[in-house]
Amino acid sequence: MKKDDKTNVMRLLDGKKIPYESHTYEPNPELTGEEIAGILGEDSGGVFKTLVTQGKSGAYYVFVVPVMAELDLKKAAKAAGEKSIDMIKQKELLPLTGYVHGGCSPIGMKKQFPTFIHETAKDLDRIYVSAGKVGYQVELAPDSLINMTGSKTADIITV
Repeated sequence: MKKDDKTNVMRLLDGKKIPYESHTYEPNPELTGEEIAGILGEDSGGVFKTLVTQGKSGAYYVFVVPVMAELDLKKAAKAAGEKSIDMIKQKELLPLTGYVHGGCSPIGMKKQFPTFIHETAKDLDRIYVSAGKVGYQVELAPDSLINMTGSKTADIITV
């Protein structure tokens, strides 16, 4: 991979000497998480998406869940210690995090928000998350992601 092809997420991981593998695919806004998992040759349970929310208090929270799962807002609020939580509007994502929809990573946001990763990540050797740019993913150990982002694991998806 050329230096120009590295995303900020990859540079941050390199800086912390955290092992990862980068993967790319042809960016297409029509692709679903399941289709991206297929392109990567992975089970969709190991490919995670990053969702940004705002609690009733006004605080922001990041939730990382398998691409096929749906964030349970009540469970998310409980994990964050909030009365309620709502997804932020898509137009708020870039100014708040520095990332666009489809390229949002829990690593390297403009500001580090409290982050929660679905508990199934702990059962896996490796997980995939966005590398901060549409069409780029990083594969790393869940513990590395948890340590780098200061995340907690929790039951945060709808069953």
